[in-house]
Amino acid sequence: MSVGEVAGLIAACALLILVGLLAYPILKLGKVLDETRILVKGVSDSSVPLLGEVTTTVTTTNAQLAKVDTITDNASTVSTNAAALMSLFSAAAGGPLVKAAAFSYGVRRALGDRERKDIARRVREEMKAERKAAKKR
Repeated sequence: MSVGEVAGLIAACALLILVGLLAYPILKLGKVLDETRILVKGVSDSSVPLLGEVTTTVTTTNAQLAKVDTITDNASTVSTNAAALMSLFSAAAGGPLVKAAAFSYGVRRALGDRERKDIARRVREEMKAERKAAKKR
């Protein structure tokens, strides 16, 4: 055996040891990748039904929003009609109602003034009568 063959044999043994040392981490990495594959498969298996449920929920929500939109449109129409009805009522009955209210206020005021004048006259007459009675004593 020559020196070159011994050197080649040593190099081969060193390469065999190096391959043996590198094989262990590569095997561990393979197990980690297997676990990762299993985890990803589990996530995808559970997320597909979840996505189906989300799709159903979104579809139902959109249908409900369409109903709410219809209700909102109808409420807007009702409020517009109510405002128009109030304007019509104010225009038709507002003038006569204001005149009737002003007339009734004037009548109440006139009757109230008349009563106050009557009361004031009676009080003056009584005070005069009391003074005359006080002077006679």
